[in-house]
Amino acid sequence: MNLSPAPGALDVAALPRDEVERMAEAGGEIVEIRRVLGRTGDNVVAEVLRNQGTFYEWDHYPSGDVYDHGSHAQYYYHAHPVGQRFEGEHGHFHTFLRPKGMPAGVKPAPIQDAPTPEDPNDALTHLIAISMDPDGEPFRLFTVNRWVTGEVWYRAEDVCGLLDRFKIDHAQPSWPTNRWITAMVTLFKPQIRELVAARDRCIEAWESDCPDGDTYEDRDLEVTSYVDISVDRQLEALRAVLDG
Repeated sequence: MNLSPAPGALDVAALPRDEVERMAEAGGEIVEIRRVLGRTGDNVVAEVLRNQGTFYEWDHYPSGDVYDHGSHAQYYYHAHPVGQRFEGEHGHFHTFLRPKGMPAGVKPAPIQDAPTPEDPNDALTHLIAISMDPDGEPFRLFTVNRWVTGEVWYRAEDVCGLLDRFKIDHAQPSWPTNRWITAMVTLFKPQIRELVAARDRCIEAWESDCPDGDTYEDRDLEVTSYVDISVDRQLEALRAVLDG
């Protein structure tokens, strides 16, 4: 995977207090899910791989993805071949929102020659990817170019406005993992906003450097922004602000 620059450090103290409270609550839920699953040697990745048979690179897990028909949020887990993964990565989650879950007025970006799905609800947007280590712990967030997931491209400001709508509110295939991934988007929402904005800046710079190519289909541009994360450090910073 090629890597693009990461955003700067998060200033938790500059965030609105109500957002800090929501993030801290989400972080607490993530820690509790880790604790409960850990009592039986499980983790959120093992949950989505359970009863899925042999684990194959590139395949989506669980089979058919996870889709919430109420929120129209979607996710799946998969892994690239070893030489194409981040160092220390087992695999990663990709998260999406489909148009039926978007507010009125949100439209794809006007990109020349962009594909138009036959089913309007297939014009989904990728929100964020979450890299997982072999122990089932998240260690990196990243964004990708359009060709990577086959998404339809939306402007950064529109994608950022959709983050609160990502919610997997059912029990299949794993209630803990569904709650965990929903909470992850909340806990790291400020970093995700920065990453999506950095994604668009990366695309713009690439287009400027390669004006004759199709940037969104360029296989030389895969990862458009990334940042390393720690649930515990994020939660510690949030609690320090709330306690202070």
